[in-house]
Order: sequence, then C-alpha cells, then structure tokens
Amino acid sequence: MSAELQTAFQVSAPAGGVDTHMLLILAIMVATGALGGIANYFLADRTGEPGRRGWLRYPVLGIVAALTVPLFLNMISSTLLEGARTKPVDFFAFAGFCLIYVVASRRLMENVAQRLLGQLDQVRREIGQLQRQQQEEAAARVEQAVAVEPEPREVLSYNDVEILRALAEESFVYGNLAAICERTGQARDFVSHRLTVMKTLGVIETRINDKNVLHWAVSARGKAVLGEILAGQEDRKSA
Repeated sequence: MSAELQTAFQVSAPAGGVDTHMLLILAIMVATGALGGIANYFLADRTGEPGRRGWLRYPVLGIVAALTVPLFLNMISSTLLEGARTKPVDFFAFAGFCLIYVVASRRLMENVAQRLLGQLDQVRREIGQLQRQQQEEAAARVEQAVAVEPEPREVLSYNDVEILRALAEESFVYGNLAAICERTGQARDFVSHRLTVMKTLGVIETRINDKNVLHWAVSARGKAVLGEILAGQEDRKSA
C-alpha cells in the first residue's frame, strides 16, 4: 500500500462506524478537565475547610472548560485535532493545551470576577457618598429652616414697642384693630401687619378669657423683651 493511500485511509473516518479519533479526543478532554480541576482545587486560595462535596465543583468546572477547547481551536483556525489523525504526538500536545486552558481559564475568570466586584464596590461607594451628601445637604437646609430667630429686640421698632406697651396695659379684643390704632395713633394696615409679625416672633399671643372672648395679650417672652427695652430707655434718660 502506497504512502498516499495509507494517509487517505487514516484521515477518512469509517462510514457507519464509531470514530475512535473523536472518542479519544473526548476522553482526553474529560481526563484533562478533571485533572486541571483538581490542580485548580490545590491552587485555590480557600478560607476554611470546604464541605464534603465542595471539591467536586473543581473537576466538573474543569471538564466544562476543557469541552470548550475545540471551539477555541476552531476560532483560531487550528488544525491540531485533524493533524492528530496522522500524527499521534499531537494528542499529547492537545492534552497539554487542555490542561493549560483549564488552569488559565480559572485564573482568567477569577480576574474578571474580581474586576467586576471591584467596579461594583466602587459604584456602591459612590452611591453611598452621594446619599450621604444629599443627607448632609438636607440636614443643612433643615438647620437653616429651623435656625434660631434673631432676638425680638433687634427687629422690633419704636412703633412695635408702643403696640406692645398698649397690649400690656389694656386688654384688646382680637380683631378690634380700631381700639389699638386709637391708642397707639398708628394706621390700621400697619398695626395689622405688625401684630402678625410679633405673633410670629412669639412676643404676643391670643388668649380666651372667662367669657370665651379672644383677646390680644403679651406673652412671657414679650414681657421680658418689653421690660429690657423700657429699662434701657430709663437708663438712657437717667444718664
């Protein structure tokens, strides 16, 4: 039999029979996948003792990785598998390639996973910083909204003091601005506005008497402020 005829016979698979070449390649992939998985088991950085069957996932994942080797070889247009039909030494090269592929794929997947986890942690930190920043800004706005108001004596005018003095000396029915205007000699609109402002400042308030009639009254804070203002006026007069 000539060399060309022998080569053609070896390359051609028997029709209707089992392709022993492909079975041998499959056996090599399973064996090297399991062996590479065991190698990954010993190379893995494990914390604590694994479970009773925890080590099984390494050979299983190794076999899965080894089964993808033909796809990789086809993508790079390699003839290693077909060349093994006429060159048996290529089976050893294929087995070594599968081992390296299984071990390297684990490292590659770990690096990708660590990179993804790192990016996820960074996103979480950035979100946490944004949330803290928003909370701080909200707290600052709340503090500004509830900031202590300036002392009433710094914002009360002479006319306000006259209204306070009138309310402290006489009881005025709530809504009866005419009497307050007559007593202080000030305009109705001005008195109405200043009563609202001073009530907001807490120096005056409304009270209900025994006859269920609402009256204007000077609050305890307003009495203290009025006392300080009058005492200061007396000091300036005596000086």
